Amino acid sequence: MGRKNRNGSASDDVNEPLPDDGPVSELVYWRDPKKSGIVFGALFVILLSLTFLSLISVVAYTSLAVLSGTLAFRVYKSVLQAIQKTQDGHPFKEYLEVELTVPDDKAQELSSAVISHLNKAVVKLRSLFLVEDIVESAKFAAVLYLLTYIGAWFNGLTLVILGLIAIFALPKVYETNKTIIDQYIDLISAKISEINAKVTAAVPFLKKEKAQ
Repeated sequence: MGRKNRNGSASDDVNEPLPDDGPVSELVYWRDPKKSGIVFGALFVILLSLTFLSLISVVAYTSLAVLSGTLAFRVYKSVLQAIQKTQDGHPFKEYLEVELTVPDDKAQELSSAVISHLNKAVVKLRSLFLVEDIVESAKFAAVLYLLTYIGAWFNGLTLVILGLIAIFALPKVYETNKTIIDQYIDLISAKISEINAKVTAAVPFLKKEKAQ
């Protein structure tokens, strides 16, 4: 069965849209294919360029290309206005008036959220490394061991590129095939829970000790 919605009933609509959380969701769910394509393409080209050039070179070349384009367009519009004797004004006026600064309340909110997540991560890592729960630490060790193989196959930049592709591909694939994917996720989760229960039952000392 598919995952239950807020009313407790299973959702049968394969193409049921997921809630949007803002500009990022609009990009990764391809609400505006043109905008998402531009952002994905630009990020992909930049990351791909980093595999051949240094970060400084990529930043310099990218900035130079953008500046060359805006400068050429600015000169073109100025010449066109002079010939046609129009008063259209600055071609980038709309973008120059966009507010780019982060309000103080938003900055404090973001800082609080980042610190909160950082604190949770530090507490979790302490629990894992100091083996508060043997099962959880064993799982973490298995993940770290797997990462050693992944690191041998791919470098960090390759993983970032694959991550970018996943970010722009998986959400839309999940949204389109939500019911089917949820069924497989439920089956896998049930199987993992069953295996964990059997392992814990077979090896009682792996159970997390309760605080006295």
